[in-house]
Amino acid sequence: MLNQVEILDCTLRDGGYYTNWDFDSKIVDTYLNCCNNLPIQYLEIGYRSIPLKNYHGEYFYLPIHVLKRLKNKSVKKLVIILNEKDIKVNDIFQLLEPCRGIIDLVRIAVDPREIVRATTLALGIKKMGFKVAFNVMYMSRWKSQNNFFENLSPLNSILEYFYMVDSFGGVYPSDVKEAISLVREVLPNVKLGFHGHNNIELALINTLTAIEGGCSIVDATITGMGRGAGNLKTELLLSVLNSNYSLDVNFNSLSKVVDEFTLLQKQYGWGTNLPYMFSGANSLPQKDVMNWVGKSYYSFNSIIRALQNESSTSNVNIYEPFIDNTIWDNVIIIGGGDSIELHKEAIFEYLKKNEDVAVIHASSKNAIAFKELKNRQYFCLLGNEGYRMEDVFNNDLPDDCSCILPPSPRKMGTYIPKSFKGETYELKRFTFIENSEDSQTAIALQLTIDLGASNVKCLGYDGYSNINADSRQQELFAENQILFSKFAKYTGKKITSLTPTSYDLEIKSIYICI
Repeated sequence: MLNQVEILDCTLRDGGYYTNWDFDSKIVDTYLNCCNNLPIQYLEIGYRSIPLKNYHGEYFYLPIHVLKRLKNKSVKKLVIILNEKDIKVNDIFQLLEPCRGIIDLVRIAVDPREIVRATTLALGIKKMGFKVAFNVMYMSRWKSQNNFFENLSPLNSILEYFYMVDSFGGVYPSDVKEAISLVREVLPNVKLGFHGHNNIELALINTLTAIEGGCSIVDATITGMGRGAGNLKTELLLSVLNSNYSLDVNFNSLSKVVDEFTLLQKQYGWGTNLPYMFSGANSLPQKDVMNWVGKSYYSFNSIIRALQNESSTSNVNIYEPFIDNTIWDNVIIIGGGDSIELHKEAIFEYLKKNEDVAVIHASSKNAIAFKELKNRQYFCLLGNEGYRMEDVFNNDLPDDCSCILPPSPRKMGTYIPKSFKGETYELKRFTFIENSEDSQTAIALQLTIDLGASNVKCLGYDGYSNINADSRQQELFAENQILFSKFAKYTGKKITSLTPTSYDLEIKSIYICI
């Protein structure tokens, strides 16, 4: 059985979802050198693609000089993948002609609803002389797709491999057995493969089940690096096959490459957790989960409530639209920067002298410093922020204030502190941007518009001037800067920071205001 099974490692392709398909050249060299010594037959090195919006890196486009470099350093069969939804038949020659003599297999990522269209694409690739494989996604939903299995028959004369892809990471061994049986009935001449995600930690047993069921090729990635919860770990698969089937494994090389990617894992944090487990168990997409998990203000509970909401037609957590008949001409937005603590005495003196200034908390982090002030206060709540609010105030929450939520319908569940004695409202809509329900700064800026403020200041928006800011901090900085710019363009008003900031804002010292 084992002699008939090939292993494809797709770390550079699937792992690119965390790095935007950029990898340090030293890590790639270590990866290639170590894989040269391991019982892996194929390396999937990335995508080939037409130009797309947003940034995608080196291993998403694989320019010819990169392909040649990888070919010179690897003794393995090299694989690329095409995303069927982005590629037309007319794109094939441009994308694949440079790959001749370098690439041994072209895989196509296929939505099961587009099998017929993808078959035309596969035929064009086959005519160019390449071996072709289908990676058919969402295998847990195949049986619900009309004519799915019937549409597979033409592939008998085209494909080298037909991959069953557990996109949601939630299938069970019995599902794998059933899928193999159903596909074999219509594709008796095509070798089968399996690509497992690890949301509910069944990627290994599902892959072993696929091997036992006669699959000819299976996928894995170093340390499980892959979209969302990640994939079957290559090192785990090789260790099990070594133990159970005496597969010859160079554990020195395996350990060396695992060490490199373990360092990356500490940086990017792939692997399963409660939200990924829930999404896998309920066959829900991982794209949103991957984004939400990266936001520090979303608790796992909020994410799971959002996933539950995706399959519900009812709106949850609906509150009265925010209406305030009082016009607050002067408003100050409070961020979560350390400068609040550094300048708190001056800030307190300023607000005590200016009780006509409404205070909007875009973060609860520094809110306790403002508790005794008589200024009207608003708290922008999102996801987990209500819990932080309780912790900051030790459940002794201020009375004369309001909680403000994004407009409904909201994907995310938002926690309202149980002991909150004020009022809770939701914004009617965002006017200066299309939608930004996952930004407390966006809520704060919209609130200033709804309050009719003509003078908008901020405190504690320090930014991240440190070159060692992590990717999440960099993303937040860029997101806030865009919001500030759109707000200024929409309102014609400049925001003035009274504490030091690296954002592109007008700056004025808090000390000349007192």
